[in-house]
Amino acid sequence: GGPPIQNKVLLDGAVIYNPFHSIGFFSVFDTDLLNNFEVYAGGFGANHGGRISSIMDISTRDGNRTRLAGKANVNTFTGKFMLEGPLAPKKDGAAPVTFMLSAKGSFLEQSADVFYPYADSTGLPFNFFDGYGKITAYTGDNGSKVNFFGFSHNDWVNFNQTSDLNWRSAGGGANFFLIPGAANVNIDGVFSYSNYLINLEETAAPPRSSEINGFNFNVNFHQYYGINRLSYGIEANGFSTDFRYENGQGRTIAQIENTTEFATYVRYKFLAGRFVFDPSVRVHYYASLNEASLEPRLSMKMNITEHFRLKAAGGLYSQNLIAANSD
Repeated sequence: GGPPIQNKVLLDGAVIYNPFHSIGFFSVFDTDLLNNFEVYAGGFGANHGGRISSIMDISTRDGNRTRLAGKANVNTFTGKFMLEGPLAPKKDGAAPVTFMLSAKGSFLEQSADVFYPYADSTGLPFNFFDGYGKITAYTGDNGSKVNFFGFSHNDWVNFNQTSDLNWRSAGGGANFFLIPGAANVNIDGVFSYSNYLINLEETAAPPRSSEINGFNFNVNFHQYYGINRLSYGIEANGFSTDFRYENGQGRTIAQIENTTEFATYVRYKFLAGRFVFDPSVRVHYYASLNEASLEPRLSMKMNITEHFRLKAAGGLYSQNLIAANSD
């Protein structure tokens, strides 16, 4: 229900500030790479913070451990190529290190005159390109691993020789999943950096641009007690915003801000008969404002039958980011 900036989109733990392309029904994500996709339309737990509307948490799968594999696809306005496989000699039938590469882009501007002349007599000047790479190293036979990943999403639009609009998002990082011996705990974490820049150049006006870049770091612990789970962790975020344009009187308007945030949380999910309770609490500290936000949250489910259940969730949520709009 909120504007775009109130929704957090995560790719392997890295923040994606714009998940869509100029051709609106295309996302920046390659569905062939996805392993898990969690969407919280509201009432999400204390392990997520910094947004007040929704969370989309997306993780990619690992590369093929047994053989080299690829896939190519082309249609009237996009093309895609993917390659994956082992990067080290196989042990017990599977490689300890794998890679995965993916690239997809559009050529709608070139093909529109042939396939879609009815859409617009002046053509369809929309272009995009996405690239993603990942290396996975398994550190044991129990599922422990570390991933290194990078991504680039680019759009450019040329409106009848009068204006050029382009935006790009790029970043990368590392995440890990660790199972220490026979303990009833597993540990995961991520460190990533992400940048997003949008720029507009017009023949009749000075250029305008807006940029945000930053890092995020978190470590999470999950302890299991039968079917119940206790989770807790820490998080640190830092980002910088750079907004600038020149008005009709030749005056340059610019604003640069730097923000740092720290957070910690505790979450306990347990079952009681037909009920599932998921209470949690988050403390989110906005260092640049010297202000802390205590955010209790609660999610409940009632399993009435195997095919029907009721859910309710709520809590206190806060965020720092705002959006700038020009009319």
